[in-house]
Formats: sequence, C-alpha cells, structure tokens
Amino acid sequence: MRRLLAMTVPALLGLAWSGIAAAQTYPTHPITMIVPFPAGGATDTLARYLAEQMRGILGQPVIIENIGGAAGSIGVSRAVRSPADGYTLSIGTSTTHMLTGGLYALPFNLLKDLEPIILIGSEPLLIVGKKSLPADDLKGLIAWLKANPDKASVGIAGVGATGQLAGLSFQKQTGTKFQFVPYRGNGPAMQDLLAEHIDLMIEPSSNFRSLLSAGSVKPFAITGMARLPALPDIPTADEAGLPGFFASLWYGLWVPKGTSKDVIAQLNATMSQLLASPPVKQRFQDFGIQIAPLDQQSPEALAAFQKAEAERWWPIIKAANLKAE
Repeated sequence: MRRLLAMTVPALLGLAWSGIAAAQTYPTHPITMIVPFPAGGATDTLARYLAEQMRGILGQPVIIENIGGAAGSIGVSRAVRSPADGYTLSIGTSTTHMLTGGLYALPFNLLKDLEPIILIGSEPLLIVGKKSLPADDLKGLIAWLKANPDKASVGIAGVGATGQLAGLSFQKQTGTKFQFVPYRGNGPAMQDLLAEHIDLMIEPSSNFRSLLSAGSVKPFAITGMARLPALPDIPTADEAGLPGFFASLWYGLWVPKGTSKDVIAQLNATMSQLLASPPVKQRFQDFGIQIAPLDQQSPEALAAFQKAEAERWWPIIKAANLKAE
C-alpha cells in the first residue's frame, strides 16, 4: 500500500502541476480576434487597438480577422464554430451579439453558445449627413425630412442593426419618413456617405472622427445624455431640439462555449488591466467610448447585461416586423 501511495501521489501532483503550468503558459501561439464587420468601422478600429495592447500583456500577437455580413452574424457564427481553446476571440457589439438574435433564425443560441469575457464599454451614436444637405442643424434636418418624406436615404450596417433601430425611433419621435439602405458594415456605408450616394447615417460617433476632422460630413447631434469630450462642439439631441432621444452601442468580448475557466479568467484580467490603464482611458475618450464601470467588467455581469438587453430589444424588433433572410 505504501508503495502504491508512493507511486500515486507524485503522479497526481504531476497532473495538477501540468494543469497549472498549462494555464500559466497560455497563450503559446498567436490568437485570432474575429471582427464581424469589414475593416474600417468603429468595431474594427477598436479591435485593432485592443489587439496591440493585449499583445504586450499576453506575449503573443492578436491577429484581426474581418468577417462581415448579415449584421455581423456571419462572423459570430464563425466564432461559435471555432475550437474552445482560447485562441479565437469574438469581439462585437450590441448589434452582433444581441440584436441579431431577434432578427435572424440563427443556427446557434446567441446567449448560450459563446462564453462572455468582459463588457468593454459603450458609446452614443452620431446623427451625421452628407456635406451637401441643405440643413445646418437638427431642427433644420427634421424640417427638411418632413418636407421630403421617403426621399432621404439612411445607410445602416445591416437590416436590424443599431442604426436602423435608432432610425426607427427617430422617425417615430419626429414624424418623419426615410428609406434605409443596408450595407455589409459601417465602413462601406461611410464610403457612400462620403461620395454622397446616401444622405444620412446614425451610427457610433467614433466611426466619423476622420471625416469630421476633414470637414467631409455634416454632424447634427450626439444621441447621448452629455456631449463627448472628443467632440465638444456637437450638441446632444436634447440640446439640439429633440428631447429624450437617446441611443448607444456597447462593445464586448467573448470566446466559444466550453473554453477553460482559467483562460476566461486570464483574458478577463488582461482586459481589466488594459481598461484601467491611463493611456487606454485617454484613447477611449478620444474614440468617444465610455469604459464599463469596474463592477460591470466580470464575465457574469456581461452575461446578465446581454440577456437583459435581449429581453428589452427583441420584442421591439418583432413589433417592427423586421426580418432578414
């Protein structure tokens, strides 16, 4: 018996140590972060910045893979099907990881088939128009839309995306009518806005920073409760004459279901460390993104928030009869 114990205990200790060592050595090779939109939009910009910062902590490259289409659900589906080994991350938004669950007959359960890592933050949307629009402020824009029902075109990052839901809310509150033009992400829509093939967009404010700096588009209002430090001259919708009109986009990070809890904990700690860094806080302020409060940064908090958001928005999608093939 003593001989058996002498052989068994070291073996068990060896297994335990190997598990600890494996956790401590993760990651051992590059990680892929799937962005469910084409390059050039707000999510892609944020992902590339975070990927570079994560590399400094994890010691391995984080490679961006852009997979656009179907309001982000194609890229999310790719993440769901990926091995649960910690080497595929799924970054996304309230559109890709919540709204699409009410819009599409998805081949997976959006709330159960991905493991939450962290709620990154949120940002208000910006109502922005092509340079040649005759209106110069939000009141003027609403008057122009009322005078030209169903003639204006609004670019959206897919049917049922945040921009469309915000647009539907805008129409209801202002008594206006316009056409939605779906794209495979915000990047292509922004190109058409710049080329003046469409009239308006209502999308995350960080999408438009370079266009605003160049004076290539016309901003009308921020949909937040306060002005953004990065865009101090743009009024809120409240200030511009549309009281109570609020909308925001939130960002999160997930991994495939079944990923090791140790890996999830390490990725969460990595992200929390990043979000607490003063240079990252400054960069997020430049992006126009408000970092999630510390008590909302746990995997459990993201899971609860995602579920609550679905319970709020899915009935609205159904009531609007929004469908996508």
